[in-house]
Parts: sequence; structure tokens; C-alpha cells
Amino acid sequence: MTDVELVLRSTRVITPEGTRAASVAVADGRITAVLPYDTGVPTKARWEDFGDDVLLPGLVDTHVHVNDPGRTEWEGFWTATRAAAAGGITTLVDMPLNSLPPTTTVDHLRTKREVAAAKAHIDVGFWGGALPDNVKDLRPLHDAGVFGFKAFLSPSGVDEFPELDSEQLERSMEEIAGFGGLLIVHAEDPRHLASAPQQGGPKYADFLASRPRGAEDAAIRTLIEQARRHGARVHVLHLSSSDALPLIAEARAQGVRITVETCPHYLTLTAEEVPDGAGEFKCCPPIREAANQDLLWRALADGTIDCVVTDHSPSTADLKTDDFATAWGGISGLQLSLPAVWTEARKRGHDLEDVVRWMSTRTAQLVGLDGRKGAIAVGRDADFAVLAPDETFTVDPAALQHRNPVTAYAGRTLYGVVRSTWLRGERVVADGEFTDPKGRLLTRPS
Repeated sequence: MTDVELVLRSTRVITPEGTRAASVAVADGRITAVLPYDTGVPTKARWEDFGDDVLLPGLVDTHVHVNDPGRTEWEGFWTATRAAAAGGITTLVDMPLNSLPPTTTVDHLRTKREVAAAKAHIDVGFWGGALPDNVKDLRPLHDAGVFGFKAFLSPSGVDEFPELDSEQLERSMEEIAGFGGLLIVHAEDPRHLASAPQQGGPKYADFLASRPRGAEDAAIRTLIEQARRHGARVHVLHLSSSDALPLIAEARAQGVRITVETCPHYLTLTAEEVPDGAGEFKCCPPIREAANQDLLWRALADGTIDCVVTDHSPSTADLKTDDFATAWGGISGLQLSLPAVWTEARKRGHDLEDVVRWMSTRTAQLVGLDGRKGAIAVGRDADFAVLAPDETFTVDPAALQHRNPVTAYAGRTLYGVVRSTWLRGERVVADGEFTDPKGRLLTRPS
């Protein structure tokens, strides 16, 4: 204990062994010991006792659209990382699209890193993108430290990031499998989308019919077939269709290297409650029915779904029109993901250990950061969130750190108030007050 610089105490510390009263010792930004609650504090060490508030590992959100540079009127590294910190997230991995340029070459990655460096309030990593014409860029991006490669099987919504057809997907997958990389996929089949009714207008039921579950199921079936053929490691992004769960479970049982995520909005919002004309609820794939949501929760509980991430995809308010066909598709939820998931989880009999597993431990594992992030354990980064789990608040969009005050959670009362967030043993936000940016830019562990 002689080198300890900081000791954080709580009667409820979430560790890999369970929740217990403990003192967490920190030196040089890392956790050096997890000790009994009443362990003496070295004379020169700083210390803080959080009482009955819960000390949990900082969340790791591996699906965030920061949109910087190029579309910073939608979001940016300064606002996104402040919102993340306010929500107990200490690490995010930025998606390669919606920024200009997209992260599809090493030069474009360098541009994004230069923009992010001075603005990051939390740690930030980067995904690369797989496009029809950039197979030659995939290995150099991998060598430059991206965590994997994002691909679309249907139109992405932005012209500079086109989707892959089946042959292009196979070429990219074969290349990525060759160097042991990870391919993450927006899985909706364009043929199923094209054959679905496309009426447009303000009725949510019409929009839901335009993005049927079958589009996800077919695309995931294609992804599984190709992953099996190439021995590739693949990850299904933002699963909303419960019908695909048996496909995923069967493939995994057969040895296919497939993981899957879902999002807070699929777990907490239902199609039945989306008002007509409420563009803030539009996302792709869409928010589906309550019965579908129940099956997603069951899959989280049994491990078929690995993790929960935000897919924070903001825009300016004017793009969230009342026509679901033309409104920008994306949910702003970065600051609210922990309380949103916790509110529903507690109703369904889950505890905070489950939430930490879905939103920190397994997301860190997904991107290979589980040696540094995702748990309160010796040797990990001293990244923490302090949560008052039984306190509630009502969501006021204007009070959020997101650049634009647009969220599908407006007016909802949520459980779980984040008191403070710590990055490598330094408090980065407490009670709405932020320090200067302390985040680092991360690369994939070799």
C-alpha cells in the first residue's frame, strides 16, 4: 500500500466476484488492490467514501457515432465524450461513418485521431469501415490500430459509405479473416427491404412494416453462412429482431464465431408506444413490439445476446421530421443508456451485476480491452462510475450534454443517478461539473 495514491470506498462495489463492501486502491491510474472496506488508508493517499452509492467499472460503449469531423453540427468529440462521461461511460469506440471523411483509409483515421485528441473527456477508440472498393485498405487500417471493420448490407443513409453486396461482403470477410480481424455488420437484407411496403408518412406502423424482421433474419443468415465458410469472427450490430435469435444460437453451437449486441432503445421502448410523427424514435432496424422486446431480454439473460451498446446516432432537430420515411434514423441516448437499461432491468428482476456484465465487461471483451477495462480488478484501469441506483430523475433533453436536445427518452422517469465518473483515478465529472479533457486515444491491443 506504500505507493497508493487514491482509495475509493463503498458499501457496494461491483467486482468480478460479486458486489461487496470494499476499498479500491489506485496507483498510477491502475487498480492495485481491492481490499476490505475498513482497510486503513495510507497517510499520503487521497480517499473518498461513497457510502451506499454503488461503485461500478466505467462502461465501455463500442457503438457510437460521433460524426466528427464533417458533421459536427450533429455531434462532436467534445459533446459526445462529455455526454458519455455524464452517463458513467469511460470508453467509447467511434463508428467510421457519418464523419467526413469516413474512417476507411489510414489517412482518414489519422485525420479523425487529430480531431479527437484534444476533445476527448474519456478514452476513445476507432472502428474502420469496409466499403466495396477499399479491401486494399483493410490490413493497413488493422495495423494502424482500429478495433475492427464496420460494413452495411443495406444502404447506410450516407452516400460516402455504400453497402456491400454478397460478393463484396465475402471479399472483405476473407481479407479480414486472413489477419484475424473482426467484422461488425449492420444486418438488413436489401431485397427484403425493397419488397416491403414503403408508404412513408407519419404513421409509425407504416414505418415498422417497411423494415420487417425478415430483413434482419435473412442478412444474419447470409453473415453466418459466410463466417462459417471463412472461419471469420463476426459481430451482429444492433439486433432488434427476436426471430434471428435461434439462428444465432444454433450457429454459435456449431462453432461459428459470432457475437451479437442489442441497444437500450430496443430493450426499453416499444412500437406500441411510439407516437405517430415522432421522428426522434426512428432508427434502423426499428423499435419493435413489446412481445419482441421480451424475447430480447430473455436472450440477454441466457447469453445469446452478448452485450448492450447505445448506437448513439444523433442529428440536428430539423432532420427528425414527422415523416418516418425521410427522418434521420438514429437514437440519441449516450448519456442515458445506463439509467435506461437499469430502469427496465430492475423491473425484470435483474441486478446491477447483470448490467455491468452487458455494458462493460462484455463490451471490453468484444474489442480486446478486457485486460484494461470492464472490471474492478487488480491491473485494470481505474475507470469508475458512482451510481445512486434507487434515485430517479425525469429526462429533460435541454439538460443533456448531447449537442442537440433531441431524444426518444424525453419526459421519462428513470432510475439511476450517476454521481461521478472517474478515468484512471481522476474524477472527470461530478454533479454536472467537468474537468478539462483527460481522455486518451486507444488502439487495438496487439
